[in-house]
Amino acid sequence: MAKKKTQSAFFCQSCGTQSPKWLGKCPQCNEWNTFVEEIITKNNDPNGSFKSTKINKPTLVSNIDYTNEKRIVTNDNELNRVLGGGIVPGSLILLGGDPGIGKSTLLLQFALSSKSKKILYVSGEESEKQIKMRAERINRNSEHCYILTETSTQNIFQQIEKLQPDILVVDSIQTLHTANIDSSPGSVSQIRECTAELIKYAKETSTAVFLIGHINKDGAIAGPKILEHMVDTVLQFEGDRNHVYRILRTIKNRFGSASELGVYEMNQEGLREVSNPSEILISERDEATSGVGIAATIEGARPLLVEIQSLVSSAVYGTPQRSATGYDTKRMNMLLAVLEKRCGFRLGAKDVFLNITGGIKIDDTAIDLAVVCSILSSDHDLALNTLTCFAGEIGLSGEIRAVNRIESRIAEAEKLGYNKIIISKYNKFNPKGFNIEIIQCGKIEQVFKLLF
Repeated sequence: MAKKKTQSAFFCQSCGTQSPKWLGKCPQCNEWNTFVEEIITKNNDPNGSFKSTKINKPTLVSNIDYTNEKRIVTNDNELNRVLGGGIVPGSLILLGGDPGIGKSTLLLQFALSSKSKKILYVSGEESEKQIKMRAERINRNSEHCYILTETSTQNIFQQIEKLQPDILVVDSIQTLHTANIDSSPGSVSQIRECTAELIKYAKETSTAVFLIGHINKDGAIAGPKILEHMVDTVLQFEGDRNHVYRILRTIKNRFGSASELGVYEMNQEGLREVSNPSEILISERDEATSGVGIAATIEGARPLLVEIQSLVSSAVYGTPQRSATGYDTKRMNMLLAVLEKRCGFRLGAKDVFLNITGGIKIDDTAIDLAVVCSILSSDHDLALNTLTCFAGEIGLSGEIRAVNRIESRIAEAEKLGYNKIIISKYNKFNPKGFNIEIIQCGKIEQVFKLLF
């Protein structure tokens, strides 16, 4: 009979640090009141986890062959994009997002769309009949997708050994429990141990593993922060329940860019890929409206055109309000200070509200010029030309700085039917081959003379 060793320990719910006694402040992540006591019973039962049959030996780098390890290209182009071109065999991918945002639907849809790869979908939250109802709702069926409703890793690995799947999907990691540790599912020790067993399985069998993770009230993936360090890729599924669009964003990726973006539309038949997000991020208007500017931005490898809306009004109270949705409020305050100091616009006593449409968040500094022009358009109540877009970063002295990958931004604007783009005069590029009018300016004042 296997020996059991019972012990109690305190774990930080933020970073996973273990302590023999309760601490008010975590010494690792400096968070307060995060230590929770867990009763741990360590079980030395060898059947409680994935059984390793491979003995690793040191190998010269020049002797390692990876030519057979080709990426698995899925039928979901948006998923391929955020993963860097497809799924790497043996990788562990963690998908997080708000409750009800569509994480399970996304991965079930991916599993049911497989034409050749054998996929095992393990669910610890839904029954087989509930998953079948969801599959019928999204109108998908597959001969290569297997469903397993189980939460014990010991039983899961027994079924995996019989089935030998190419891809494993676990929904969700917080519901699993291993026989090695006798603590409740969802605890720090259980999440860490279950993830370690899945990593061991993925690396030794070259099987790609998808994990769905819950998030806490702060928007971070629940469980210890070490969970994100253990996996190869971390994806965030974002969106507002009141809007039909969902954004799949890469937070970490060991095998590709960590700034990629995938866009989906949620409808009655599941998630539909949006191949051209610029069309949903720019609203169609019957007439020109003041306070609206179009910016050419880059998310990962994808150029996007986004609509920026501004509203400038006289402050009712003593202190003017500054509010931005989808944009850094501190950067907006900096741009308002540049307009006040360098260009002489009196905006210090006015309320300024800024919104990037479509529920998207933009960190690209190349949209500064569009932000400034939309603010001044609202302040003067003069509409900008609806077929003009902007790409430029604003410096503290009022100059328009060059931005990267300007050719991609110009090509995207031309493809969407814009006839004029205003950029920095310091951008070096070949203007041949573009039919769109390209205007280069060095100072904000030059842009204002052109527009107003």
